[in-house]
Amino acid sequence: MATDPFDLFDTWYAEARASELNDSNAMALATVGADGQPSVRMVLLKGHGRDGFVFYTNRESRKAGELGEGSRAGLLFHWKSLRRQIRIEGPVSRVSDAESDAYFASRGRDSQLGAWASDQSRPLDARQTFEDRFEAVRTRFDGQDVPRPPHWGGYRVTPNRIEFWQDRAHRLHERRLFVPQGEGWAEGLLYP
Repeated sequence: MATDPFDLFDTWYAEARASELNDSNAMALATVGADGQPSVRMVLLKGHGRDGFVFYTNRESRKAGELGEGSRAGLLFHWKSLRRQIRIEGPVSRVSDAESDAYFASRGRDSQLGAWASDQSRPLDARQTFEDRFEAVRTRFDGQDVPRPPHWGGYRVTPNRIEFWQDRAHRLHERRLFVPQGEGWAEGLLYP
């Protein structure tokens, strides 16, 4: 074995980008609230490397509240067309303002405006309220660049456990587990 988990992720991710019809970068993000209640939702991978896996969100949302200091999270990629999944677990940290600014600048204008208009995860009395807020933000930034809202930015999950799951006939699946060991990673197998 002795495969590097980041190299293996890059290989599987490239294959998913080529074969998945929609959102090959979609991943389930699992968090736990202060009350111990688990919560899971889909987010989009927007960067990855040896330092971790990055996604962006409103930092006043429920998920951001569950990603506070010292928190941990789980990620799950599931690529049905390839009959594969990858599970990642580890501590969470905020990405730098510079990194958040750079990604925000790469987003489509309407997505940028939506980040200003949405009070993500908070109650909404009517859809029209949100649409009115969106139009007000569109007017506010008409003819100028849309800056990153101060309440919006990225998070990085730094893995301390990565599991690669491959479907096999008769539910005799293959599960490869990587955990940090010294300066590298130890690899082992798990029963399906």
